[in-house]
Amino acid sequence: MGALEGRVAVITGAGRGIGREHALLFAREGAAVVVNDLGGSNEGEGTDITPAQEVADEIIAAGGKAIANTANIATWDGAKNVVDQAIAELGGLDVVVNNAGILRDAFIAGMDEAQWDAVIAVHLKGHAAVLHHAAAYWKDQSKAGNQPNAAVINTASASGTTVPNAGQANYGAAKAGIAALTLVAADELARYGVRVNAIAPIARTRLTLATPGMGAMMAAEADEIEEGEFDAFSPANISPLVAYLASDKCPITGKVFAVQGGAISELAGWHDVKTIETDGPWLIDDISARLP
Repeated sequence: MGALEGRVAVITGAGRGIGREHALLFAREGAAVVVNDLGGSNEGEGTDITPAQEVADEIIAAGGKAIANTANIATWDGAKNVVDQAIAELGGLDVVVNNAGILRDAFIAGMDEAQWDAVIAVHLKGHAAVLHHAAAYWKDQSKAGNQPNAAVINTASASGTTVPNAGQANYGAAKAGIAALTLVAADELARYGVRVNAIAPIARTRLTLATPGMGAMMAAEADEIEEGEFDAFSPANISPLVAYLASDKCPITGKVFAVQGGAISELAGWHDVKTIETDGPWLIDDISARLP
């Protein structure tokens, strides 16, 4: 039996890149998978069922169980659609992997409202919307006496956690929000038998290849890899951690992990590095002299 035998998983953005690797590994480990992907461009424009359907077909051809879904998870109704499909067609829901994302990079001074709104909608609202509908289902199950052993794995980024990236204010803000959302959700949903964690992956995908600097570096690295050598930027390196976090044997919750190649690191958020205090009202000159 695989590590995910009998579990039903929704994986968003699963038509390509990291999400595709998640879906394929989950299926090999015994999960039934809803392969959600709008099929749009890097900027989130357009729709195409082909990416999601091809992954679902590949899983089915290998003897697994999967269905394709092209709902737009950046809307409350779209997120409900993908959760409802898992429950109706696969018999329940045990795992949500929030992975869908887009890029609309621009420097703050030149960013327009649509660039900001689109990225926040797909990443942050998309995570929250799917999480909302899944959480409502699990809450109802718990109250009915069917305590879930469920898991959510969100997708943050170094851009929002450890390495702010110029030109990605929208993306970085969304990813930082996802990390915070993860911690809040872990606290709220524990009573219903739900664990919530996040990953901050680094891998070669169509989004990272489109990121200035990073894309060129990853492309050059790929050209130098000999057949059979370990590819540190392969998206397949990300999925085993996600599969473990999704398994019913995993006890971990409320954590954010950076993962890339052969390295997994637990991340910690904002923390106090130095404190100054006063016994009376603050004076500006005093703050100026003492603040690090």
